[in-house]
Amino acid sequence: MPPLLLPSPQRAVQIVATDADLGRVLLDIARSAIGEGLGLDARPPGDHPALHSNAATFVTLKQLGDLRGCIGSLEARRPLGVDVRENAIAAAFRDPRFPSLTAREFDTTSIEVSVLTSDERVAAHREEELIATLRPGVDGVIVQHGANRATFLPQVWETMADPQAFLRALKRKAGLPQDFWSPALNVSRYTVTKWAETEFLLSEER
Repeated sequence: MPPLLLPSPQRAVQIVATDADLGRVLLDIARSAIGEGLGLDARPPGDHPALHSNAATFVTLKQLGDLRGCIGSLEARRPLGVDVRENAIAAAFRDPRFPSLTAREFDTTSIEVSVLTSDERVAAHREEELIATLRPGVDGVIVQHGANRATFLPQVWETMADPQAFLRALKRKAGLPQDFWSPALNVSRYTVTKWAETEFLLSEER
């Protein structure tokens, strides 16, 4: 996840992956927001100085390890705490790939929050050059051509380790042919700092 995201009018503070306190607060914000949306009582989240600086985040929901919703921001236009709250609500109730989360699923849904760094443009004249620059397991990637745009978080590498397959699947997600290439194709990459409820549970059990 590093410094925070894309340039914005209000520059974001730096985020460190070892800041477990911030991770817990962000996960609590996400769970509390979803609980409120379901009409359930949820633990009120705490506070952290980083919450008030602009950031771009993604909130990912999983059921038994399977994706149950994932919505996020690519530009740091809102305070970190607000961005996580809004993306959590959207992931639970407005991801078009899934039905709205139900109260019965709430306790068995695990939450992951990712905070993005500023993205950087990747210059390449051919797809082969681009593929050679990608860092599996590290890079989140954005592709854009005209109005077509999509991203994969670095976590996607866990299920798609081949860079060529990764890039071609991302182009399909953007609504482009998988073999599409154009000098006007805009590709950029970023990294993330992420926290997952499952990781905190494992550390508490040890």
